[in-house]
Amino acid sequence: MAHLTTLPAWHALHAHFDAVRDRQMRQLFEEDPSRAERYSLSVGGLLLDYSKNRVDDETLRCLFALAAEAGVPARIAAMFAGERINRTEDRAALHVALRNRANTPVLQGGVDVMPAVNAVLDRMARFAHAVRCGDWLGYTGQPVTDIVNIGIGGSDLGPQMVCKALAPFGHPRLRMHFVSNVDGEQLRQTLDRVHPQSTLFVVESKTFTTQETLTNALTAREWFVARSGEPAAVARHFVAVSTNRQAVAAFGIDPDHMFEFWDWVGGRFSLWSAIGLPIMLYLGEAHFAALLEGAHRMDEHFRHAPLDANMPVILAMLGVWYINCYGGGSHVIAPYDQLLERFPAFIQQLDMESNGKSVTADGAPVGVETAPIIWGETGINGQHAFFQLLHQGTHISPIDLIASLRTRSGLAGHHDILLANLLAQAEAFMRGKTEAEARMELTAQGLDEARVAALLPHKVFGGNRPSNLLLLDALTPHNLGSLVALYEHKIFVQGVVWGVNSFDQWGVELGKQLARGILAELRGEAPPGGHDSSTARLIRLIRRVRGGSGA
Repeated sequence: MAHLTTLPAWHALHAHFDAVRDRQMRQLFEEDPSRAERYSLSVGGLLLDYSKNRVDDETLRCLFALAAEAGVPARIAAMFAGERINRTEDRAALHVALRNRANTPVLQGGVDVMPAVNAVLDRMARFAHAVRCGDWLGYTGQPVTDIVNIGIGGSDLGPQMVCKALAPFGHPRLRMHFVSNVDGEQLRQTLDRVHPQSTLFVVESKTFTTQETLTNALTAREWFVARSGEPAAVARHFVAVSTNRQAVAAFGIDPDHMFEFWDWVGGRFSLWSAIGLPIMLYLGEAHFAALLEGAHRMDEHFRHAPLDANMPVILAMLGVWYINCYGGGSHVIAPYDQLLERFPAFIQQLDMESNGKSVTADGAPVGVETAPIIWGETGINGQHAFFQLLHQGTHISPIDLIASLRTRSGLAGHHDILLANLLAQAEAFMRGKTEAEARMELTAQGLDEARVAALLPHKVFGGNRPSNLLLLDALTPHNLGSLVALYEHKIFVQGVVWGVNSFDQWGVELGKQLARGILAELRGEAPPGGHDSSTARLIRLIRRVRGGSGA
């Protein structure tokens, strides 16, 4: 495959950048009264306003030309066709099949996967209905009141984010808990809040060997058996999302209550699969289906819209513009919606684990910057924390501002203040404050010239800080599905442009391998060896402080 930096469109983009790099967005808005209308796009219940970016028509033409030369249309088609685009693991990346509401055939090895996908969804729906309506009873005959999801990475962040975001749609009897950290404090605090008679544990691990997940699951089982005195009742209070039927049965879970998924479902793309069982338990089958339908709506748009009117492609190429031309190495996710508080963390894994790569899919050095550092917080809180850096710092960090036009809180006045701040921040990032404007403002306060001169440098805002505004007409299951799929496809497009495999994550393996050896050494099962002097010294220190025993 051709290296990105050899493409004519790459050189054309950088030549254009040299000509326009210092243009001010203020000027662009003044020159084009229709800019906001032309640089906006709606898909279903989701509106993207990308007018507050440092781009003009020629910039966008160059970016879309680069996407075309990098092979984005062909790679989109290959993904939806079920080709094995995850080359290092020799797998397809078929999360789109999980929400294929048109139910058109999707072939793997000549076999349509849709009957199997639908069969798992049907099993999930039957089980969720039994739990939600009170037919599924614990060992004392009580219905489930608490659901504890035990997973890590994609099997934690996805379900947790969706359940928090869509809490107004949740079952009023069910309380959701998520445990991922092997630090026992998280599990201990969770177990302190639940009762064995009415708690259902969902253990999510594809192989059922993930160290953190199995450690937490085994501890939860010990807690349950100690308090219930009923080892056989584990089967009424634990279910599994896995592919390892033998290990699930050995744990004490009835294999009939194991919900499977497939190796073409990557963890960070898996909330649409059986990994979404906690979501369906909480929201019900209809709302889970709406989540899938919203994602499918974005899938169809992504698959068929031309590059210059394709929402994921637009967001992706704007990111390439800042990362590879301006050197913008970070990207901020700032939802102006408390229900989306876990969305930045979810996108952090989705983006950084997908495209945090330094070699291309064919093993060559990538030679350009790839995934940005993703970070963020709810916008209102961010305004009183890190927005100072975004406004006046030395970094260029594009910002995605996300909000819902309608709220469910019912508290008068709150949402107006929230949206006013959202719009004000977007305008402030773009406009900034010139020296003349700052001087006029200080003079109007009656300050003398010496004081004005002293304060003036601190009151100037450079502006020209890029932001995207994403407005949902309401935070519903359908619209959240579209929003998540939008980011999935954005990240995929950027991976195609950079030539990296967005669907593997070999970088997480080294630490796991080393941890297994160090664990034995911390427990005194093996002497410290083969480490650098710092690691060996710290192992001895930890053993000495803890008396040589693990805990």
